[in-house]
Amino acid sequence: MNETEKEKKARPMSETTRPEVSFREFAVLMALLMSIVAISIDAMLPALGYVADYFQLADRNHAQYLIGGIFIGMGVGQLVAGPLSDALGRKKVLYGGIVLYLAGSVLCYVAPTFEMLMAGRLIQGLGVAGPYVSTVSIVRDKYAGRDMARVMSIVMMIFIMVPAIAPALGQLILTFGPWRAIFLMYIFYAILIAGWIYLRLEETLPKERRVPMTAASFAHGFREVVGNRVAFCYTICMGICFGSFMGYLNSSQQIFQDKFNQGAMFTFYFGCLALCLGAASMANSKIVGKYGMRHICIRAFIGIVVSSAIFMAVHFSLGDVTLPMFLAYAAILFFCFGLVFGNLNALAMEPMGHIAGMASAIIGATSSAISMVLGTWIGQLYDGTLIPMASGFLVLGAIALAIMLYAGSRKFAPGYTA
Repeated sequence: MNETEKEKKARPMSETTRPEVSFREFAVLMALLMSIVAISIDAMLPALGYVADYFQLADRNHAQYLIGGIFIGMGVGQLVAGPLSDALGRKKVLYGGIVLYLAGSVLCYVAPTFEMLMAGRLIQGLGVAGPYVSTVSIVRDKYAGRDMARVMSIVMMIFIMVPAIAPALGQLILTFGPWRAIFLMYIFYAILIAGWIYLRLEETLPKERRVPMTAASFAHGFREVVGNRVAFCYTICMGICFGSFMGYLNSSQQIFQDKFNQGAMFTFYFGCLALCLGAASMANSKIVGKYGMRHICIRAFIGIVVSSAIFMAVHFSLGDVTLPMFLAYAAILFFCFGLVFGNLNALAMEPMGHIAGMASAIIGATSSAISMVLGTWIGQLYDGTLIPMASGFLVLGAIALAIMLYAGSRKFAPGYTA
């Protein structure tokens, strides 16, 4: 009996009898893990007014803190979950994150005050950081280069569908029950994912590749990300790219409901545009192996810049634009972003396989901070016209394109084939 057979026989029964996960099942499971973040935010949107009424908030806008609470918790949690996943393994961090998420959901369900509800949302945010960071790390453990981009495209395709579905799901729950029932859905969803992980997902980080979690190792990981031109450039590119997209998200309700007077049709148009993202992600998964991640991203950014320039020229020449004209422009933008989302993450992670968990945390936290600042700034510039939003896409898209051209100006990393 050779060493491999001995190790295999020594494994727990669940390890030796678990059938190999197919490519498609793996991609779906990764998408559902990452979607915990989106569903925790979007399914809650229809309930914010109910929460404001229930707790008799003096300022109804304070209910929006329930959305920000998730982001704050996740931002802090990423910096802990990433290094922990490199030190302890992916599955332990996944289980720990899900347990935290369940604790936060239970606290939200029973919270007697708005402050307690906020505390629960912060704990939920800390919890979702584990699945969010580990998803990218697990994909990087199993795949590299264009194969990783293919997986991430499918992951993002499913993930992107959540904003189109989750608000309607939250509204459906509100139709038949109280707003607190949404947290019961969160609990059920988390338990379902945890069971799937236990039964079907193997540990992807062997003990010999684990990195102890120390201040020195974190500093080393940060220096590796910042010092690697591929990782650093694409991290900044992600932040800038998502910043322009968040600028649209922040003002989308005002654009559809105030400017175009579409009322409840806002969710319909928002969902249709999300389908453009999903279609582009599906297309990317089919073509990335042939054309490469960087080639596709460059063409997508050119599409964003050119379409934005044309849209602004039409806007200035006509004095305004109609809803169909805006929808056509937005569909082009969403399709281009669908080509970019999965590829940029894969490009940033490509040289970071040896510290995937820590790199995923640093890349995610850094790009999120950039996008939040830029997206908030663009949203605050909304003046009843589409110029601030289109300008954001034009200027930031051009900057992102320039960064991509700089990052790939010469092959400076061994084996770099993106």
